Amino acid sequence: MLKTSTRLLRLLSLLQSRRHWTGAELCERLEVDGRTVRRDVDRLRELGYPVQASTGVGGGYRLAAGASLPPLLLDDDEAVAMVVALRSAAGSVARIEDTTVGLLGKLDQLLPARLRRRVSALYSVTVSLAHNETGPDVDTLTELAGACRDHRLIDMDYSDRGGRASQRSIEPLRLVSAGRRWYLLAWDRGREDWRLFRADRIVALRCGGGAFAARKFPEDVAAYVQRSISQPNQGPTLRARLRGSAEALAPGLPPWCGLLEHIDEHSCMLHVRGETPEEILALLALTGVEFELLDAGDQLPRLREVAQRLLRAVE
Repeated sequence: MLKTSTRLLRLLSLLQSRRHWTGAELCERLEVDGRTVRRDVDRLRELGYPVQASTGVGGGYRLAAGASLPPLLLDDDEAVAMVVALRSAAGSVARIEDTTVGLLGKLDQLLPARLRRRVSALYSVTVSLAHNETGPDVDTLTELAGACRDHRLIDMDYSDRGGRASQRSIEPLRLVSAGRRWYLLAWDRGREDWRLFRADRIVALRCGGGAFAARKFPEDVAAYVQRSISQPNQGPTLRARLRGSAEALAPGLPPWCGLLEHIDEHSCMLHVRGETPEEILALLALTGVEFELLDAGDQLPRLREVAQRLLRAVE
């Protein structure tokens, strides 16, 4: 049988690993009777852990949220994952560097030597590239997250890619992290359409506009954001008929090349956007198949000029 102190730590670890345990399950895991489990639960409560108990069918024990954060028990993988996540987060969100460094210092003192070696091995051979952009403010992200969760309207001052300022009234839906950049997907009431905003371009934020009924987004959020941030957001859109079905070409087509549209089993349509003729032809070349431009219009002379220049280079 486990010693009392060891058993308490084991009980605490179990309660932190799952939301609900029945008394019988805890007895089986700890190899003790029900009376001992109840006594150990009382000891945890004396130490400040808010363990709740319920009786009847479906009753058992759960660790509830308390007024203060009690010590957490982490296994080896959880401890390593926390250190790696903290070091990564320090570079993606503004104004948490000092807090992160202090927390990492505490963890470093507590990590056993075997875990410290695992963590230090990762960072001793890793090179971090410098970033010119500053990540979004942590207060901005927490306010946006709360507004998404609680369905609260947001009024904000926003600066777009060209530095043009605007005021928006939006219904926030999801926050999306893409490395150092964070995006907010929201329904723009002024434009009456879905819009994607970069969190670091939000100049001012006001979340006191009341609640709203959540709208259903018409597609997968992650796929939509990936497509939106991968493709050029400026320049004309051209259509090209590709040789091959959309089903066959989609797995090997980079998302930034454009939007595929099904035609038949032998061909599909690619909607491609680029700021320059060079960019448009480069995206079309990445498809790796024969294509036919359908509506190049006044872009055709410039596209021909670029194509002839490339042809001369390989001749």
